[in-house]
Amino acid sequence: MNKVYKLIGGLMLLAMGLNSCSNTRYLKSGELLYVGADIKIEDDSLSKSQKKELKSSLEELVRPKPNAKILGLRPKLYFYNLAGEPKKEKGIRHWMRNKLGEAPVLFGKVDLEYNESIMSNYAENQGYFNTIVSSDTVVKNKKVEAVYTVKTKNAFLIRNITFVSDSTALQNEILKMKRRSLLKKGQAFNLDVVKNERVRIDSRLKEKGYYFFNPDYLIVQIDSTIGKNQVDLFVKVKETAPTLAKSPYTIDQVVVFTDYSLNESNVEKSSWDTIKPYNDFIIVDPNQRFRPQIYDRTLYFKKGDLYNRTNHNLTLNRLVNLGTFKFVKNQFTVADSAKHTLNSFYYLTPEEPKSIRLELLGKTNSASYTGSEINVNWRNRNFFKGAELFTVSAYGGMDFQMSSTNKGYDVYKFGTEANLIWPRIISPFKFHSASGFVPRTKATLGYEYQNRTKLYALHSFKGSFGYLWKEDIKKEHELNIIDINYVSPEKVSELYLQEIEGNASLQRVLDKQLIFGPKYTYTYTNTMQKFKKNTIYYKGVLDLSANLTGLLMKANEEEGEQKSILGVPFSQYVKVENDFRYYRRLTKNSQLATRVVAGIGIPYGNSDQMPYIKQFFVGGTNSIRAFRSRTLGPGSFNPTLNTSGGFVPDQSGDITLELNVEYRAKLFSIVHGALFVDAGNIWLLHDDADKPGGKISKDFYKEMAVGAGFGLRFDISFLVVRTDLAFPIRVPYLPEGDRWTLDKVDFGDSRWRKDNLIFNLAIGYPF
Repeated sequence: MNKVYKLIGGLMLLAMGLNSCSNTRYLKSGELLYVGADIKIEDDSLSKSQKKELKSSLEELVRPKPNAKILGLRPKLYFYNLAGEPKKEKGIRHWMRNKLGEAPVLFGKVDLEYNESIMSNYAENQGYFNTIVSSDTVVKNKKVEAVYTVKTKNAFLIRNITFVSDSTALQNEILKMKRRSLLKKGQAFNLDVVKNERVRIDSRLKEKGYYFFNPDYLIVQIDSTIGKNQVDLFVKVKETAPTLAKSPYTIDQVVVFTDYSLNESNVEKSSWDTIKPYNDFIIVDPNQRFRPQIYDRTLYFKKGDLYNRTNHNLTLNRLVNLGTFKFVKNQFTVADSAKHTLNSFYYLTPEEPKSIRLELLGKTNSASYTGSEINVNWRNRNFFKGAELFTVSAYGGMDFQMSSTNKGYDVYKFGTEANLIWPRIISPFKFHSASGFVPRTKATLGYEYQNRTKLYALHSFKGSFGYLWKEDIKKEHELNIIDINYVSPEKVSELYLQEIEGNASLQRVLDKQLIFGPKYTYTYTNTMQKFKKNTIYYKGVLDLSANLTGLLMKANEEEGEQKSILGVPFSQYVKVENDFRYYRRLTKNSQLATRVVAGIGIPYGNSDQMPYIKQFFVGGTNSIRAFRSRTLGPGSFNPTLNTSGGFVPDQSGDITLELNVEYRAKLFSIVHGALFVDAGNIWLLHDDADKPGGKISKDFYKEMAVGAGFGLRFDISFLVVRTDLAFPIRVPYLPEGDRWTLDKVDFGDSRWRKDNLIFNLAIGYPF
């Protein structure tokens, strides 16, 4: 029996052992193991879905929770019992008992009457008045199950909703909000809806200047004496509501302390000597750290403005979003109670403006490269005293190809990059954003030198200038007005020159490339809403190069001559990329993640092919994991043909399509598991004699590569380490009738494993 079969057999024996070893034999005399609760709903008027929903809600309320189960077993309890009582507060037994294990939940901890009252109260809050809950127990083999019987009556329905009105301005404002009330006639009474209605009214009043109002100052009275399982509701302000809460307030003074320490109980009087009146603000900046113009774009309250929560939150969000302040504290105080005015104070604690960070990385990828990289990053968070962020980074690294057949094609690189980000839009046109996120202008300059031993070296220069802004937390835009890339080769080896003879696609890597033009990226996501069952992510990119320049310039008279700038032909193309992801939460600890990637690049005018660095590539740790990075496609072309010296060049295409499905589930502790299927390929728009089968056709779907696999993820909150083991089940460059290889999968065959199993080690999820 080979190692794989032995491992599977061992796991099966372990599972049977865990199942056969009863945890109850470790219990002391008189102790009973609590195994959970069974809730029965008795009400013929409820539908199956209503009973299921009510039962699910009640199950969440029952305490305590029994020991965790996986596939009907309680492995945590087993490890707890197996470890026994450790003699020391460290060591394997202590770790197994307290980290891997879980103490038994005994029936003595169960309070049946308490659970009865909790369930009865919840049911009545959902409109099931006069609910009766009873309990019993079922004891078997030292295990106890609690059984709760819930007898509900018909839910009470709302007959009328009355917003009590009087002559006060506050009550009249509340009366105007009746039209959008969450309380509806004919709706079942629900205490949660009543609470949400109070919060809704309070939120609307906050927009009208009622700073001191609170949802607790509202009362919704219920009249259930009208019979026929109906209630009347009366919404009004409590008589005990304080006077401050009954009036709208306007802003008087806006004061900003720019150097506030959290350790200070109050602001030192000496700091007031540095007061700088600026427009409608009072700036207290004892160290002259910031230019006051930054507050024009972050403080939304001006003298005389009516208080509203939107501007309150926008101001705080923008001050935090500047990235210059470690802490932001806000306080409103009454300036004049007779005039109903407020003073607004902002206490800002600056970050250390300058910092340096050193990073040393070790990495490996599915192309058999293993290496390291060092990064040095320096930043200044207040470069021109206007909350500008200036960063300079320098890096160097090396990647060694460890494959026994491809050794020696190592990569060495070093480079530097500088970024300057202004917390505003620098433009001849006015730009206004009502978002809590500060719009930004970004300029970038960078250089990289890359040496691929035995092949060639490349000098790469890049520069860009553009804007970043968010409409809200879900929608983000990035527009680079100009995005320049210039690539120049050197030190081309004889080996590579031999490889590229008659191979135009490899020759393109050595061509000088000049790319410039606008680039726009739009991102939408609601994945931050963790409690939603379905979430999505979308990223779309439109990349253009020399569109206007190509129209204005004339080519040289010599036929076939390309248009150029400083002797370098520039690229012209239109490129579109789309990345759509859909996540469906199946249970509390599992989800289904899917992704569709589609893109196309169309060269025209000065270019008959897309620039190499702008083409599409597939395969690798974040793509189709059953194929090594950049070794797949285009189409049905076999990339291993016509190669020498073990060198397999990167494969690129003008069109890409990729589909991914991954099932993710938490196994235990920080360990998560995944099962996945990846499919896709790249294609060319035009025939290439060096890559037969690479052009896209109406039968492109027959050239889709498919891979499957499984993996583990180690989620330690701030970092996810991912391991994936994948293998191909459809290979597009095999003869058309032999492309499906699922019948050839043989984990017991060492030769098959060597040729087909691809191990991926990465940081973070693939999508």
